[in-house]
Amino acid sequence: MAREGTSLPWTQDGPRPRLRRLGATVRRRAGAAVTDGFFRTATRVGRLHPLARPDRHGVEVVRDVPYREDGPCVLALDVYRPRTRSGLVPTVLYLHGGGFRILSKDSHWMMGIAFARRGFATFVVDYRLAPRHRYPAAVDDAAAAYAWVVRHAERYGGDPRRLVVAGESAGANLATVLTLAACYERPETIARRVWDTGVRPVATIAACGMLQVSDPERFRRRRNLPAYLVDRLTEVRDAYLGVPGRGGLVEAPLADPLCLLEEGGPPPRPLPPFFAPVGTRDPLLDDTRRLARAVERLGGTCRASYYPGQIHAFHAFMLTKAARACWAETFEFLEQVGVAPSRPG
Repeated sequence: MAREGTSLPWTQDGPRPRLRRLGATVRRRAGAAVTDGFFRTATRVGRLHPLARPDRHGVEVVRDVPYREDGPCVLALDVYRPRTRSGLVPTVLYLHGGGFRILSKDSHWMMGIAFARRGFATFVVDYRLAPRHRYPAAVDDAAAAYAWVVRHAERYGGDPRRLVVAGESAGANLATVLTLAACYERPETIARRVWDTGVRPVATIAACGMLQVSDPERFRRRRNLPAYLVDRLTEVRDAYLGVPGRGGLVEAPLADPLCLLEEGGPPPRPLPPFFAPVGTRDPLLDDTRRLARAVERLGGTCRASYYPGQIHAFHAFMLTKAARACWAETFEFLEQVGVAPSRPG
């Protein structure tokens, strides 16, 4: 047994708390490095595939269009649109995932192609990333992109009156926030920018959303998740909001759109229909279940679609059977809610 005052790292009861914390930190950092490296490598490799060429799908791309020049850096988006079109086509504003920390419009080229080849003018947006740019930077940029698309979509062949907001994971969070800001007259200056456009989305696609960033422990409470998965979810919170007790934000309502839906009353402008696909092996599964209940409580509709055995963001692996089924259901949903462009070509 270690004597009082010694610095031995082990006691009769096992490792000291400091070593346990150190081990957890090393585990989290190693896991984050592996995860980040996987997605970055997959993005680079994916762009080499012949199907990554937009022209093979009848799609043209306008790259690096500035949508925000009033902040600390210039932010841009890419426009994917059908090469052959007659008049204005429905518009998609797409917000990429990546835990608010990684990825970009360049990593999500496949989303732009997928929507554009079905006849949508699709605006895939870059936004500032944590931890360098914490909340509310991403929301602020998403709101600026929304207002920009409403003003400029027609210049690129899109109809702002048929606007779909879409995203996966962290992007689904931002898409849901934009929807709330368009339907509720909220006090935040960021939200007012969306409300003041007067344009409500005609549909919202929130795929595998992380919709309550401030409380990653809720997943452990509801399900027995492995430590490495809880680590990934905690990293999102810590990067986006800061570490609780060490300068992290206490109040961040626009980081938790699910709570706003669950606690709010009927919106002045009706909520658009939601489509929320998710895999049953996704640790974020419960957020989609809660989203469906919350939207329906407010009198809206949410088509939550559960894909057996599928992991987080499975639909991004476009060539798999489950991903193809998910995309087919996505366009079926958009047709059912009246956003059905003519097929290009």
